[in-house]
Amino acid sequence: MTRALWPGLVVALACQAACAPTGVPPTDRGERADSADQVMLKMVTQLTEKGVLQSYVEADTAFLYQNEQRMDLRHLRIRLLDKGTERSTLTADRGIYYSLSGKLDARGNVEVVTTDGRRLRTSHLLYDKTSNRVESDTAFTYESGSEVGSGKAFRSDVDFHNLSIDEPRGFQKGKGILLPGPGR
Repeated sequence: MTRALWPGLVVALACQAACAPTGVPPTDRGERADSADQVMLKMVTQLTEKGVLQSYVEADTAFLYQNEQRMDLRHLRIRLLDKGTERSTLTADRGIYYSLSGKLDARGNVEVVTTDGRRLRTSHLLYDKTSNRVESDTAFTYESGSEVGSGKAFRSDVDFHNLSIDEPRGFQKGKGILLPGPGR
């Protein structure tokens, strides 16, 4: 009598054991963070703005993400130009370049060296291809042949002639001039 009342349960339990999926079920979670559309080793490219060459970009490795229009660059070197003339070279451990906005977010051991030998170091720097400017919202150091300085943040053109510094500190070698800033 029990058999007649529960035949569906016996079939269901048998099917559940025999029909159990093996392996990992597929998920629909969109693009994974480590699934680049294209990976390039020893990548070299040129960036232009309205047909004018703005920079040469080199990276040990470049991960391209088509949908997001971005490149994740590792161990990068960028030669920044102004009206076709090289003005400075930027190096960093990593950088994210957004092709739609023309902006680069460089991080880790960022260094910018101008063609006349001035040197800026920071852990984070933004480069805007459209305006051909660089800026940082983190602490930085600056050296030239006769000056040493630091600050909380800065904004500048790519050859560092029009430089604006937040909370500057520094001196001219041999002159002892201290720039104004808090905590002197």
